[in-house]
Amino acid sequence: MKTLPLLLCAAALALAPAGRACTRAVYLGPDGMTATGRTMDWREDPQTNLYIFPRGMARRGARTDNTVFWTSKYGSLSAAGYDIGITEGMNERGLVANLLFLTETVYDRPGDTRPVMGLSIWTQYVLDNFATVAEAVAELSKERFRIDAPDLPNGVESRLHLAISDPSGDSAIFEYIDGRLTIHHGRQYQVLTNSPTYDKQLAVNDYWQSIGGLVMLPGTNRSSDRFVRASFYIDAVVQSSDPRVAVPTVMSVMRNVSVPYGISTPDKPYIASTRWRSVADQKNRVYWFEPTLGMETFRIDLSAVDFAPGSGERVLRLTGGERYTGDATDSFRPLVKPFQFLFGE
Repeated sequence: MKTLPLLLCAAALALAPAGRACTRAVYLGPDGMTATGRTMDWREDPQTNLYIFPRGMARRGARTDNTVFWTSKYGSLSAAGYDIGITEGMNERGLVANLLFLTETVYDRPGDTRPVMGLSIWTQYVLDNFATVAEAVAELSKERFRIDAPDLPNGVESRLHLAISDPSGDSAIFEYIDGRLTIHHGRQYQVLTNSPTYDKQLAVNDYWQSIGGLVMLPGTNRSSDRFVRASFYIDAVVQSSDPRVAVPTVMSVMRNVSVPYGISTPDKPYIASTRWRSVADQKNRVYWFEPTLGMETFRIDLSAVDFAPGSGERVLRLTGGERYTGDATDSFRPLVKPFQFLFGE
């Protein structure tokens, strides 16, 4: 065995708190069949509802005037947590953004006076403004703003990193480490989980690739183990251009890296149950959603959604025991009040 990767593997497992877990993986099938799967793992119910946001919406990144202002170029389907911020979504051009927990995140720089971007709207900013990963990387790499991250309603510190993918299969991972933005950009960055930082996750995965997944894969719920399993399976599964095969295949990978509901780990309080799973079919612009307790997978066809300016914000509520099956595109209802993002400044 290779000594250095083995040491890195051990160090990563020792240092990584089993953070509020999520897993994201991108399927690169034939004939442009790209799909991004995700698990939402959280200690409590994050009160997820789904929203449709049209083009032409005037946005701001914070309460203060020292912020970023924009008008949305693209409509999107977005999943909100606690109805205060966007955790993931897919826009009408097939760009997908997924926000995941990362304990090592540090957004602050001493004396930073750049315009503020609220963490709650950061994901939506990407969905509103970019059609491709390359466009997003080109703009975000300029670091024109600083992230403001108020604590979540349950008191948890907001420490998150962002993954994006587009229909071409291109991907990028954005992490703030010691106040600086680190970007990993390329088709090879298909998988993201939580701690440790992405460079260490890649080293851990390299070690397991040297062993070979057919011989052994790590099987715990820890972030590094889920990273390894998702990396192996997303490439090992059947590769199909047919969404009737590809989408369930991606969902099967996400189920493999899910955390059983109600699992109790007193010595690792940050390991959390999978609350829901999603698969975004980026070639066909269809978003699939599976609540763990609902046990019913439903879909939203973005090609059938009116994203025209002025068409209004709409919501598909999931927090009141509602159940959906099949095509739920027509089940969205107009919002009475505009969506309110949580801003600290």
